[in-house]
Amino acid sequence: MSGQNRREFLCKSAAGLGFAHSLHVPAHATEDPADQWSGRRYRTESDIQIDTIPNFCSHEHWGSIASIGRTREGFSADLKPGAVPMRQTTLWDILFEPYLSWWLSSTGYDAGERARKLGAGDFNALWNMDHELAFQEIRIPLNRLALTGTFQCTRKGIQIVHGVDIGSMALPDWIEANGKIARSYGEGGIFQGYREAMESAGLSELIRPVAPEFYFHDFKDVPARTESGFTRTVLRIDPLLNFWRPHSEQRERLGNLTGIEPKDATSWRRFLSVLFDRAGERSAVGIKQLQAYSRNLDFPAPEDHSVKWRGELGAGEIETFQNWVVNECCALAHERDWPFQIHTGTHNLAQSSPMPLENLANRYANVKVVLLHCWPFIEEAGWLAKHVHNIYLDTCWQIVLNPVFFERAISCWLNYVPLHKIMCAHDATTVEMAAGSSFYTRRMLSGLLSEQGNRYEPATGTLEQIARNLLHNNATEVYGYGETV
Repeated sequence: MSGQNRREFLCKSAAGLGFAHSLHVPAHATEDPADQWSGRRYRTESDIQIDTIPNFCSHEHWGSIASIGRTREGFSADLKPGAVPMRQTTLWDILFEPYLSWWLSSTGYDAGERARKLGAGDFNALWNMDHELAFQEIRIPLNRLALTGTFQCTRKGIQIVHGVDIGSMALPDWIEANGKIARSYGEGGIFQGYREAMESAGLSELIRPVAPEFYFHDFKDVPARTESGFTRTVLRIDPLLNFWRPHSEQRERLGNLTGIEPKDATSWRRFLSVLFDRAGERSAVGIKQLQAYSRNLDFPAPEDHSVKWRGELGAGEIETFQNWVVNECCALAHERDWPFQIHTGTHNLAQSSPMPLENLANRYANVKVVLLHCWPFIEEAGWLAKHVHNIYLDTCWQIVLNPVFFERAISCWLNYVPLHKIMCAHDATTVEMAAGSSFYTRRMLSGLLSEQGNRYEPATGTLEQIARNLLHNNATEVYGYGETV
């Protein structure tokens, strides 16, 4: 096969997935300078289809869109099982999810403000008022972000799931995509739409982080039962770290739900125990926190007597309280063999290095500490996963932020980190974004593993098994959910 023909083959749409990617296992073929993938040369004799390998979505935020709604504590999908759209879901809900809205804002563009200046309440209203006006209004701001991982993942996901390429920047395509999205999130129910999207994109199991209140809702209605039939959760403990405040509606609400007001070491332990038991009964498979946005990741274990439990606390007192809560949650996770997902890097870079987590991992040997994102601390995260037996890595969000981050991470880790410790989820806010992220994950992973084949010429089947493990099996082992493939 010539270099041109191979490139055409690799880019061709495969049935159901909208793409075809191959792991190229070298044997006796010669290296052809025309054969390149992401700037990397490879040689091949036989092809292994990476698109047939299911991708385990071990850390996702599907449902974080305006049509489903949000409260002061977060998106409705994170607070209530079976949360469904309150109004028709549109293309703008999928595009203006938190990440792309964030990046648009960073360019100085406020879609809501612009819509109001043009006589509409919000951008959805502007679109309903005048498709052409809304399209022309957003085209230039979106073009500034056209090559970002966020836009490209959503664009590709819409193409895979709904069969329309909004990258054309043609109004008829955007109108068609809007209609198909509305039908997918409406007719048959949002969760039926998720299942169909997962099948078309090759996505298997799903895990979402949710707020503590999530587990105290009724799981018996049809939407909740449907969602829980294919979704598992991890309990977010980060809200608990703010319960030192003198007044906290969320603390009071959870106190009422558990029947325990956490106000000292004894009541806090009882409160956490009830909360963890409830989460476990509702199929939680671990815990998660995101304090790396606001503080360092060093969590020494303070003695009970050194903790002030609430009030007008100073910075040091707040940190001591938070350290105590994290350690108690880790102790409960240790008893249950639950993994602990921890946001690292990407923001607050002076304090979001994962290096201090070595001590926490060593303190709770049964807790698989999963470092999420890791960029720009790729080498540091790799060192921890190599040298600390219960530290693992998940590339989620790397592709969405910038696919080059994923390329750097995998290039660094493949020849250094034990291969059972690497997972490839997406941290997507919509199923469309996850589908697009999985597409580019497979594409880049295929090229990176091909390079490994050129370099080391591993035994037949080795690269395929590595791909299966990174995309699916490693997460199955870490979370005890799903079956190996």
